[in-house]
This record gives sequence, structure tokens and C-alpha cells, in this order.
Amino acid sequence: MRSTKIFLCALVSASALALSISSRSPARNQRIVIAASTVLDGKGGVLRDTRIVIEGPKIVAIDPKAGPVDYDLRGLTVLPGWIDAHVHITWSFGRDGKNAGQGGTTQEAAYASASNAWLTLMAGFTTVQSVGSPGDVPLRDAIAKGLLPGPRILTAIEPLTGRGVQTGTPDEIRAFVRKQREAGADLIKIYASGGMTRGTMTMSEEQLNAACDESRKQGLRTLVHAFRDAVRAATLAGCTEIEHGLGASDEDLKLVAERGTYLDPQAGLLLAAYLENKERYLAAPYYTEEGFAAMKGLISAHQEFIRRAVRIPGLKIVYGTDAVAGAHGRNAEDFINRVRDCGIDPMAAMVSANSLAAEALGMADQIGAIAPGLQADIIALDGDPLKDITAVRRVLFVMKGGMVYTNAARRQPH
Repeated sequence: MRSTKIFLCALVSASALALSISSRSPARNQRIVIAASTVLDGKGGVLRDTRIVIEGPKIVAIDPKAGPVDYDLRGLTVLPGWIDAHVHITWSFGRDGKNAGQGGTTQEAAYASASNAWLTLMAGFTTVQSVGSPGDVPLRDAIAKGLLPGPRILTAIEPLTGRGVQTGTPDEIRAFVRKQREAGADLIKIYASGGMTRGTMTMSEEQLNAACDESRKQGLRTLVHAFRDAVRAATLAGCTEIEHGLGASDEDLKLVAERGTYLDPQAGLLLAAYLENKERYLAAPYYTEEGFAAMKGLISAHQEFIRRAVRIPGLKIVYGTDAVAGAHGRNAEDFINRVRDCGIDPMAAMVSANSLAAEALGMADQIGAIAPGLQADIIALDGDPLKDITAVRRVLFVMKGGMVYTNAARRQPH
């Protein structure tokens, strides 16, 4: 309890940053008009030469004749704020420069988490799913209250892992799920298998069935860390989303598609972040020389897996990066990997982080598209990602819930 209070106090003390930003933002009930020459609507459509009308936190109209214009984003590509379905927002490097993981409750860890949130928002990601750490909760709540700038956060708090309760009875697993719900979890994260190189199942089918069934009864979605056989088992258990999925056969992926389960693979950012920061991560038992030697080959293996997955009719592939320390604020790099290295259509890549991701989060009626009635989460890019996917690196405008956090375009309205 005391460590959580320390973490929360440090987060609140960072509110001066939020105040300096919000002082440049419009009043919550103010009417705002954005002019745009190109709008990707988040559902696969393109709007030309139109205007987006916002009142308070929501979009109220798409009207080419609306005015006067408050933000002139013509010449840029406007689209809904992106959604990253898998991050670890509190992971950071500690005072010694080494990986501090996600369990820190020091003031330094709190400030690092606030920085991670800010970098993620500035990269164009207005909603993320953090899976998970107890430190996510005060960060999530501080952002929701307007004390800190950052993306909207959904958290699993403590995951159901391959240790401890995982070895218990189905009743004990059900109790764990209920405990997480009472603690304020937005979803349940389940480790059903080992890591990338040793992906054997660590939960029995009976245990997995209990975890996903109890989550449904509690109104919670389930994200399952699964490789190889665990992909089929999690799908048959009725879980919501498969994370990673490497080693699954085409038949397994067809089953995932038939059941309407979401797949969240990673295309390279996570492993690149580990390799670039090898000396900061290197420590037994999880980060070993042998493990790092294997990572180089695993990037191509993950990309080949995505190329196979794309060919499965009806498979719902969402956008998630598994961003850890060294990757926050670089979340858009996986777009480039997916399009350039995995053969994913650029529009499909955008939709995977917009309306499809919102659907997977159970928030399609709130976020993920530019349409009346939805949250005014709007970003603008210098360039067209449908023609040049590297445009995702050039985010010039970020609005979340009707509040502008950056406007590097700085054009005068007409």
C-alpha cells in the first residue's frame, strides 16, 4: 500500500506538465472545426476536402461547409488516434540504466511511467492496452482525471502467469479473475504458454477454460499469451484475443478466424528494442546471451508468421507492439515492419490500429473512427501512409477527447 502511494504521489507531482499543456487546449465545451483535405476514417474509407466538427470531447459532424476553421490540417493526412492493443507502459530503465521491468514503485519509476505515457501520446497513440502491472492503475486513473497527459489506458493489472495461481485448481483461477476485477482490471491477461523459444503450454485446457469462462462471467475480455498448441487451446476456450501466436499452423489460424478470435502478432519492434538495448536487459534468468542470439532469427520468423496469417480469410489481425522499455514512443515502427516486411496492405494496417482494434477492446462505439458520436481522438501525419508507410513517423497533430496536445503544423486557419 505504501509503495503504491509513493507511486501515485510522484505521478500527481508531474501534473505541472499537464497544466502547461492543458492551458493551450480549448475549453471542454468549445466548438472546434478542423479542415482536412485527406481523412482516413478508420474503417477503410477516405474522405476528401471536408471538415470535422467537435464539441467537447466528441465529434458531432462531418460537414464540408462548417466554419470558421480552428485547425487547418489541409495537406496532411488526418485519421483517428491509433490504438496499441499490447504495451507495458510502466516498463522503464532504472537509475543504473538497466531494465527495471514493470514492478518499480519508486518516484523514479513513476516519473518514467509518466514519460512513457507522454511519448506514446505524442507518437499518435491515444489509447493503449497495458498488460499489465499494478503500477498501471494510478497512471491510468491520473490520465483519466486530467492530472497527466497520456493515452487512454486499459490495464490487466496482474497477469495470470505460469507460476503461482496458474498451478491451482479451476476454482482458484476463477477466484483470481474475480480478484482482478475487484481491483479495477479492464481485462484479464493470461500466460498459456512459455516464451518465444520455449512455447509449450503452461496451463491445462481445464485451467484455461476456467480462466476465460470466469472472465466472460465478470464482463471482462481475455488476452492470452500463446505460442504453438496454446493458440488452438485458447481459441477453443473462447478467449478474446491471442497474443503473439508464433508456431500456430494454418489450420489453427483458420480456427481462430472461424471463432472470431482476434490475433495480435508483433512484426519486429519488440525484438529490435531488446537487441538495441541488449546490455541494459542482459540478466538471468530471462535475458541471456543464448536468448539474444536467438532473437535475431525470431524477427524473420515472426514476419513469416504474419505473412501466413494475412492469407487466412476472415482472420482479424489487430495492432499491438508489446512495447517495453526502449520502445515507448516508437510504437508506430511496427506499421512499417508490417507493410514493408510482412505484405500487409497499408490501409489494412491503419484499420488494424483504428476500428478493428476498437472492436477488439469492446470500444467500437467510443473510439477507432472519425464519425459523429465518437471521441474526438484525431491525429495528422506529414505524408500519406497509403503511399509511404514511413509517414507514420511524422505525427504533427494530436488531439485526444477534443483536447489538442500538439500542433506542429501551426497553419493559420482560413
